[in-house]
Amino acid sequence: MRGVTEAPGANDADDTRPDDTQPVAAQPDDARPDDALPVDDLPLLDDLMPWSVAPLRLGRSWIVAPDARTLRSRWDRLVAAEGAEREALFRPSRARTPASTVAALPGQRTGTVRWAREPGPCPEPVRIACGPFDERLLLPDHRLIDTARPELWRVAGEPQLFAVEQGYVPGAAGPALLVTAVLPEGRSPAGRPGRIRPLFRRPGGLEPNLAPGLLGFLGERYGHDVDALEWLAWTVAAARPSPAGCRVPLPEDPEVWAAGVALGRDLVDLQTRGALTGTKPRLPGGRRPYVRATVPPRPEAMTYDAAEEALCLDEGRISPVPAEAWEFGVGGARILEQWFAHRTAPAEPGSLDAIGPTAWPQEWTSELLDLVTVLALLGAREPERAVLTPEAAGSTGREKLRAAGVLPPPAWSRRPASVLDHQEEGPEGQFMLL
Repeated sequence: MRGVTEAPGANDADDTRPDDTQPVAAQPDDARPDDALPVDDLPLLDDLMPWSVAPLRLGRSWIVAPDARTLRSRWDRLVAAEGAEREALFRPSRARTPASTVAALPGQRTGTVRWAREPGPCPEPVRIACGPFDERLLLPDHRLIDTARPELWRVAGEPQLFAVEQGYVPGAAGPALLVTAVLPEGRSPAGRPGRIRPLFRRPGGLEPNLAPGLLGFLGERYGHDVDALEWLAWTVAAARPSPAGCRVPLPEDPEVWAAGVALGRDLVDLQTRGALTGTKPRLPGGRRPYVRATVPPRPEAMTYDAAEEALCLDEGRISPVPAEAWEFGVGGARILEQWFAHRTAPAEPGSLDAIGPTAWPQEWTSELLDLVTVLALLGAREPERAVLTPEAAGSTGREKLRAAGVLPPPAWSRRPASVLDHQEEGPEGQFMLL
């Protein structure tokens, strides 16, 4: 049973950046106090975190799977094939064919000789975020990936965090901004994918990816030093979607800021599965989900029994599953349904995508229990996040930030930082200094 086969280019996104010229839905007169800022006067995340990267474009779905065993089996099958069969299994695109020559991905030990001539050993799979709350494994071979965004790979690793804007869907509930500690693909369940924003511009947590002067402006306003992680916590809790991209209210009241930061730290820790505290998220005793009936070898449907608080995979049952976990969505799509669909949708017979577990693995059940826990805990905090509105925050508009010299951000801040001491292998074994 395999995930949904992705059509070539289906995860593509251009490198254009949202701007203030895009229309913003009008707000009714009674939607905010007379002295509150209209939403389109709030600063854009694009200006406050200037460096952003478009989503990855993998180009072929067989290089991603929930488990490493599947990826190695697919690699071995492709290497064993010859001629036209190998070409068909590879799934060539305009960007990548078996004859493409590309540089190695930063931090990865993979070949740079043309794949058709020397595939080499199977690369060690790495964990990536394939959409909201869905971590899977990827073959990190640049010769297989249409658009890998090497600039993201250069800054990945502790203590880096990636903020991922979600596609704008009018009226959709759920967070507008998600955070992951692993490299994100940038996939959005619905709407145009947003952009990926690393918290730091350099490896090792150096140089926050923030408009110059922003942290000083906030520190002066709130009476203490504000660091990049505190900023991110506030943003995850308070960011609001708009057609032009995420907008971030900046409150005048230090107490509102402190409350939002406290909430945001919890949300970031939950979204990253305990990366901040080092503690795996857990529900209180008596509310932890357990397997009440074993998941069948090939479940075809996932449903929810609200009366019993049970998640049903055919005759398999997991409970208790709070309604908040089942209903939790991003971009108008339920996360649990998306997670299940990517693991059970049929694949094209004879393709590499069709190579995978013959029955539902126990590891998937464990991952599902962890996912239910995270979504239940996040869903329980949604009412707190919902009331943290720009009106309640008494927000600062862009004019004050311009007057303080924070906006507009300088052009250099929108580009990746140079890594002058970093050597990488280029195509056909050549080396280059970045």
